[in-house]
Amino acid sequence: MQIRERSEEIESKIVCDRAFLSVNSTRDRDEAPDPLRTAFQRDRDRILHSNSFRRLKHKTQVYIAPMGDHYRTRMTHTLEVAQIGRTMARALRLNEDLVEAIALGHDLGHTPFGHVGEQALQEITGHFEHNEQSVRIVDKLERDGRGLNLTVQVKDGILNHCGKLKASTLEGSLIKYADRIAYLCHDYEDAETMGLISAAELPEDVKAKIGVTHSSMITALVTEVVENSMKTHEDDIHMSKEGDEILLKFRRFMFDEVYMSASLIPDRKRGSNVVKMLYDYYTEKKEDGTYHEGRLPEKQVVLAEGNIPQAAVDYISGLTDNFAINLFEDIFVPRYWTFKK
Repeated sequence: MQIRERSEEIESKIVCDRAFLSVNSTRDRDEAPDPLRTAFQRDRDRILHSNSFRRLKHKTQVYIAPMGDHYRTRMTHTLEVAQIGRTMARALRLNEDLVEAIALGHDLGHTPFGHVGEQALQEITGHFEHNEQSVRIVDKLERDGRGLNLTVQVKDGILNHCGKLKASTLEGSLIKYADRIAYLCHDYEDAETMGLISAAELPEDVKAKIGVTHSSMITALVTEVVENSMKTHEDDIHMSKEGDEILLKFRRFMFDEVYMSASLIPDRKRGSNVVKMLYDYYTEKKEDGTYHEGRLPEKQVVLAEGNIPQAAVDYISGLTDNFAINLFEDIFVPRYWTFKK
């Protein structure tokens, strides 16, 4: 018996009948099975070793290009989502490998400067969603246009991890809670560390329900999801009504006091302007109505099949914070000239 087959046998025993087994997964392009790994383990590894995943370490979570080493970035956020997701998946006997693969890939399409960059591209193009860009990356942009050929179930979880979208698997539905729990709790801790907020400012019912530390918050919220999703006759991942209300109140507090904080607005505007001006530069047309050649990397234009606006979106959304800032300075900021006598 191959090691992979043994792994699939073990998988079928440790998960419950509500879990999605890797043996039932599908891909857009058929592949020979891996001798060691199940399909979802293979997907996890492909994401982990991708260029897009590595760039997450220099992309904003909340604070644009932070100088401190201990503030969260988009990569540390992604790792915390994966850890929280696996904890809940194990407790619920769902497929941990599927959860981990979705978690590692869910934010690959995020722009520089976090949601500020996403909103800037939405405003200037009319439509941009980081979850859709994440799927575009794994489908069409990675590996020089060949994509990662991930399973349909992992891509479904990535696409439907946010907003009112609903994943087709319980593992995908679980990631929506893991993502929200992770960013609210770790963004709270970062904001408290930098003196932006204090525990005393939290609404009293939020403090009473989930505590005031990063650890107590995650424990309380994860337990709330697990306990209310454990009933076998309910084919859903959910909190209690009270739990959802507390999570929503916590989220509103974070938006009012942190994400939309007056002290962060100036840099949010600067980050937005960088994205918009870069897009305008790359999509600017000459007097004859054609695009300027050579402004975008040729590889990016080829991957977008000659569609310059799409190539600009792909390129800009893939930039790290510092690379975008340096690029902006190189294009728009005058250089100092020295003259020889």
